[in-house]
Amino acid sequence: MVADSGHGPTQASAQGSAQQRAADKGSVGWDTYREPGGLAQLRGSEQTGQFSSFARDGSNDDGFEGTFSCLRESDRGCVIAERAGPGEISSIWFTREPWGDVTGTGNIVIELDGRTVLDAPLIDVVSGRAGAPFEWPLVGNADDSAGGAVIKVPMPYRESMRVTVQNNPNFYHVDYRSFGDAEGVDTFDPSDPAEDVLARLRMFGIADPKGTDPEAQPTRRDFGVVPGTAAPVAQIEGPGQINELRLRIPQVVPSPRVVDDGRAFGAGGGSRFDAAVAPDNEGVRIVRRSDPQVADQVASLSVDGAPAGEWRSGPAAPGGWAVQAIDVPAELTAGKSSVEVASRFVSSSLDVNEFRYDVQSLVDGEWVRTDVLDVGPAHPGEEAAHGYRIDNAVFAREKLLGRYGFSAEEVTASEHVLESARLRITFDGKTTVDAPIGEFFGSGLGEHDVRSMMTSIDPGDGGWYTSWWPMPFSQSATVEIVNGGGVPIEGMTAEVSTAPKDVDENTGYFNATHHRGPTVEGQDWNFLDAKGSGTFYGVTHTMRGLIPPNAAATHRNQPLSMPETNAVANQRNYLEGDERFYVNGSGTPAWHGTGSEDYYESGWYFRDGTTFSMPLAGNPAHELNGDGCQYDCTGAYRLQVPDAVPFNDGLIADIEHGPNNDEPGDYSSTAYWYGGHPVSQEKVDDLDLSDRGSRDSHGYEADGETVEPLQSRFEGTGAERSGQVAASTGPVSFDVELGDDNAGAHLRRLGDQAQAYQQVEVRVDGESAGTWLQALGNGTHRWLEDGFELPAALTEGKDKVRVELIPVEGAPPWTASRYEVFKY
Repeated sequence: MVADSGHGPTQASAQGSAQQRAADKGSVGWDTYREPGGLAQLRGSEQTGQFSSFARDGSNDDGFEGTFSCLRESDRGCVIAERAGPGEISSIWFTREPWGDVTGTGNIVIELDGRTVLDAPLIDVVSGRAGAPFEWPLVGNADDSAGGAVIKVPMPYRESMRVTVQNNPNFYHVDYRSFGDAEGVDTFDPSDPAEDVLARLRMFGIADPKGTDPEAQPTRRDFGVVPGTAAPVAQIEGPGQINELRLRIPQVVPSPRVVDDGRAFGAGGGSRFDAAVAPDNEGVRIVRRSDPQVADQVASLSVDGAPAGEWRSGPAAPGGWAVQAIDVPAELTAGKSSVEVASRFVSSSLDVNEFRYDVQSLVDGEWVRTDVLDVGPAHPGEEAAHGYRIDNAVFAREKLLGRYGFSAEEVTASEHVLESARLRITFDGKTTVDAPIGEFFGSGLGEHDVRSMMTSIDPGDGGWYTSWWPMPFSQSATVEIVNGGGVPIEGMTAEVSTAPKDVDENTGYFNATHHRGPTVEGQDWNFLDAKGSGTFYGVTHTMRGLIPPNAAATHRNQPLSMPETNAVANQRNYLEGDERFYVNGSGTPAWHGTGSEDYYESGWYFRDGTTFSMPLAGNPAHELNGDGCQYDCTGAYRLQVPDAVPFNDGLIADIEHGPNNDEPGDYSSTAYWYGGHPVSQEKVDDLDLSDRGSRDSHGYEADGETVEPLQSRFEGTGAERSGQVAASTGPVSFDVELGDDNAGAHLRRLGDQAQAYQQVEVRVDGESAGTWLQALGNGTHRWLEDGFELPAALTEGKDKVRVELIPVEGAPPWTASRYEVFKY
């Protein structure tokens, strides 16, 4: 980490310096989840990208007809992703009609380094039936993810990868990482169940994924903040790291509108599940959410077979939610890390229902949430992970809308606090975190329940807002709460847990970059426009759609099979926007998605409003015509922990609002990233093939070359561009300048992607550097910038090398208009 003076780290161990010199990639494979404390380490030459079904012609046909869903057809089916060289498949998402059921996609086949590591029905894989490590929450089906199907198992490879599905998948994306070399990369082993990773992720939103640091020291403060002032929370001297940050605001009430699904059992029936508790607990509290429209529900509660209390609903109360808590004495729970919770039918006017259980442990005199079980058909993975069983089930109710009894005035006042009060953190003299409290912790639409890998909001009585992002610093850290609103904040509690930490110049500062404003027609919404080098880890996004119900249904170009929320206007049409990420100044987006809810790994407008939580993506909030929302509002998060986006010379992370950036909205977002470092790559050479002098000075040679003019545009937001493109059927070679102080280099090509699967072997001074394979093709937006890593082992100590590009047999002509060289 660079100190504020800009003259390097204030403290770094010899081991840390050695790691920094060797660092050219982040944690690989399961270490991504096992070592989340390493998120702050910058990633050198690592690159990321995305294959997806986005419409190559710029329309909104991002998978509806499957027009652009296959890169090619093979004897095994539809190839949807293919790469050469070392890398990792980091995330896969699918959806299709109806409502995300991917049964029709057939088998998924994943080949790594020429070996098949997965060949099974996709629906079985995402439903957890393929077995560990393909179990929830590393996988999820359309019930778990409200319309999407996800695979979050990291699958590294040393030489090549290919993903094929039996039938056209319609909508999909495959996120991947690419490395400059295969050092430290072991090919994914499907026989490793990674049970420790599954156990860690199943505690998402409950426990720190980094584990407990025995040297961590908490600083707690109770305070108030008057309008227009900032209240100090903690002042820490470094070097060190903030491991956990918690806030509690008693005057904020939860958002009253909650949509949930549940189950019920009749006479003679009951349910049971396994719950995690703190081993040092002094008792346990079990909180149950139920539907009180069924009167006089009575069920007995037992813990590990011992009687612990009785659930009672009382008289019928339609339209709301009932919440009851039972305190279980310590003699039934002390010293245990898990207990079996069982409920049995006693009596009822109809049946006994249950929708959600929160489990709290009393530790050092304070109640701490240690487990959550959301019950119902939309939570199959969560139920299975808790060993949930039910006898004499009488219904499985979907999408019940209920409200808690908070007044409109309380809800408005609470939203005002969470929007106007900001968390501000300054590291080594530079403020890098300045975001509204609600959105920073995962909800920009009031206090909604949030459970993610790195943040959580517990809306229960006495619940905390918690962040587990590692926040290292060299000299000092200052944490403040700024009251930018018009009302005092009273009785707030904050706790900051820090530990000593050696930091080096490869460590980035944690940033939370907030942005709010009206959407602008014709322009993407910008999550982040970062300079220098760093790593992007995702965003919390608050979308307040401003499409009135009586708007004319113009430019609604989604097929009729899309769910319509209104007979005249689709008030959720703002969700038709695709994400587009531009890395290191490239004109081609490295990521180009298929829709906003698709980016959040859901589908079909979050199944038309179904909220959900997974470790790395979720939709905790959907509001309609009330509770502070004028029309239709959505709150979502996406944490890109396995599929982070590193950058060496800037990042622009955008998303559309509507299919053509044409829907009005009031948007806000908070992007999570690490940076604060200068550019870590330098342009050292430029070969312009339209310039005879540039060709000659680089000793450029090409066999079978033809040169044609091209007038087209880049995908995404690229403008029209004219130029000359050389297409070669034989070997191409040229000299490039590097500078003898390089640590590897990146060769960027500007070419014509009218023909897919251009492929060459790359040689550096006669030694093979691997295969440059570009599977993408686009006959409409033909300009493409892509790149190839020249490994440090072939470039270090050299100020010039000769690059040879040898066509692979059967590949189309290799095209280029320009080559640029960037050294690390």
